[in-house]
Amino acid sequence: MLEYITRFAGLACAAAILMIGVVSEGVHAESAEEAPEFSFGLVADVQYADIPASGSRYYRESLDKLRECVETFNAMDLACVMDLGDVIDEGRDSFADVMPIYNELDAPLHIALGNHDFPVSHEHTLGVLDMEESYYSFSVNAWRFIVLDGNDLSLLAWPEGSERHEASAAMLAELEEADAPNAQTWNGGLGEEQLAWLEDTLEAAAEAGEKVMLFCHFPVYPPGAHNLWNGEEVVALLDQHPHVVAYFNGHNHAGNYATREGVHYVTVKGMVETEDETAFAVVDVYGDRLEMTGHGREPDRVLEIPDSAR
Repeated sequence: MLEYITRFAGLACAAAILMIGVVSEGVHAESAEEAPEFSFGLVADVQYADIPASGSRYYRESLDKLRECVETFNAMDLACVMDLGDVIDEGRDSFADVMPIYNELDAPLHIALGNHDFPVSHEHTLGVLDMEESYYSFSVNAWRFIVLDGNDLSLLAWPEGSERHEASAAMLAELEEADAPNAQTWNGGLGEEQLAWLEDTLEAAAEAGEKVMLFCHFPVYPPGAHNLWNGEEVVALLDQHPHVVAYFNGHNHAGNYATREGVHYVTVKGMVETEDETAFAVVDVYGDRLEMTGHGREPDRVLEIPDSAR
């Protein structure tokens, strides 16, 4: 009997030690879980206006979706939030309804202007949104965030008769002559000065050892009807810089994804689409990848950082 009790106690002790080992391993695995270097939010095409729905676009409902989005972002530790343009659909008063919600963000907000964001003029919109420049860059850790203004050339952002409007009309006419799918009045382009600035900024980031992400309202790849008028020129420039990792945009509310020369081209779905389902994302940045966690209609994605950019 004593031998049985001794053997039972030994087995119980061994089981307890094994269980402690399993628990310890679990605790160790949890404590060793990889944390991102930083995270940021992505929003596209809130496109709010106090007007009735049209087709699949529910303009008024965007305010509640944006409130939910801001609450979600504020529950996280984000380095910044990137709005990919079309904050509003129409009317200067629409900004007065949207921006107080955005002002509740704990993280800094950066906007890439969209084609609907000019109810009055380019200069008026910059003033309302408290933006010093329409295209700019800033650094987060060892990353360079480059924000482009795809309305640098635009029929919507500049008054008729202005030099910029005439240059925009000329570029669009060339595309129409070539029967290009993106020869649309609701697209835009980068002017020569901005293209030169982009090249200089990319080179400065390379010299500083920074990886690059770009943000614009308009897609540039793959080819399509929503693309920036001179998107092919932008893509050709990005092809030359292996430290470029991703290009994020809105404009095409259906969303899209493609990769070229190691660069991820991600079109974020439009928040204004559908009556009650939102669309936005949080991006966690790791040493070897970007992990996009989609909310609502926006899918999850894992974007690998190519060896050439690490």
